Amino acid sequence: MEQNWIKEFKQYLVIERQYSLETLKAYSEDIQMFCDFLQESGGGESFSEVKRLDVHAYMNFLYDKQYQTATISRMVSSLRSLYHFLEKNGHVDNNPFSYIQLKRHPRALPRFFYEKEMQALFDATQGDDPMIIRDNALLETLYATGMRVSECTGLTLTAIDSEVRAMLLHGKGSKDRYVPYGKYCQKALERYFKMTRTPLMEKYHKEHDYVFVNHYGDPLTAAGVTYILKQIVKRSSLTTEIHPHEIRHTFATHLMSNGADLRAVQELLGHSSLSTTQIYTHVTKEHLQNDYRKFFPRA
Repeated sequence: MEQNWIKEFKQYLVIERQYSLETLKAYSEDIQMFCDFLQESGGGESFSEVKRLDVHAYMNFLYDKQYQTATISRMVSSLRSLYHFLEKNGHVDNNPFSYIQLKRHPRALPRFFYEKEMQALFDATQGDDPMIIRDNALLETLYATGMRVSECTGLTLTAIDSEVRAMLLHGKGSKDRYVPYGKYCQKALERYFKMTRTPLMEKYHKEHDYVFVNHYGDPLTAAGVTYILKQIVKRSSLTTEIHPHEIRHTFATHLMSNGADLRAVQELLGHSSLSTTQIYTHVTKEHLQNDYRKFFPRA
């Protein structure tokens, strides 16, 4: 019975909530871990029999495993959502996870690259090799638009309007938005289409509409984008780790640092809530405070 309920819940997440496969995988792992705990600990035999005591025992189990607070919070959120769905559909009488209150943990400020660091990355994508040209176009596009990696891998030729220099991005929850891009990105894309993408598509007889491709002409995956960025860092003068989302953070931080309106940044990033975007206000404030303490003689 539980497996059928879990299957219904997953279908709800995909069809109605339109969650990504990565998010669905995280929910599945959190639920499976709770099921394994119930089986091993002799707790409630079914979801409907789980009591507060079982939940508190599970919380102690998670803390004993020394999971980070953010991880535990995510696990509880997954199970709370599951039980909310089960309660709403009449499978259980109450939600035992609705009573759990976790201590609020300070939100980590997003990591971003300074302008000189971004320039070092761009310097590492200069050259006439077709794959280097592709890397340059990819980096320029990520930085120019602040798009998510899923939006990047899903970007199609028809979504780019070179006349007005704007891209139609398909964001979370199937929410579309137009994002402008600048002349550097435009130039990099034109060179990439001519020198890399078109020759590769013809060489390997590929026919698809995706913008960014690998060396076989197939669409880039999220893992592929991450790998390319790591290779760019290796070729640069930087000694740091990199993730595609950090380019998105950099895009937003640089906009805020140069005076962009918070709501404009919210729209460009595709955030449904302004509170999500406000984290960049904290980043820029901390940046200003650090510069003040570093450069002002009476700081």
